[in-house]
Amino acid sequence: MQHKRLDNEPPYAIAKKGWRYHHVGIPTTISHPNEKYLSHLKIYVSGFDTSPYGVEWMRFEADCPISELIRTVPHVAFEVDDLEVAVQGQTMLGEISSPSEGVRVAMIADNGVPIELLEFHESTK
Repeated sequence: MQHKRLDNEPPYAIAKKGWRYHHVGIPTTISHPNEKYLSHLKIYVSGFDTSPYGVEWMRFEADCPISELIRTVPHVAFEVDDLEVAVQGQTMLGEISSPSEGVRVAMIADNGVPIELLEFHESTK
């Protein structure tokens, strides 16, 4: 039987794995101010660099190669120290990628929810 988390306990990923909250990503079909276009992913992102709470809006091109689950369900993102270790035994939603220099990303699925894992190289911290 799994341990049930008490109200005052952080999630297992934080308490036991040492993952650190990074942001929440919310899919949208509405254009937001100051969107940045990531051409290699066919996605527009906004809010990431300005939200004090780590809220990122994501708008996808029709032919975006990203998983349908990511394009339709909000995700929470965690910074991890070792991406390969973090994805072991997880259900991957595509390959490990690099949305920008010095950043490696993997998307996993947990109970129908996408979870983003980010690894930063020292030069980007």
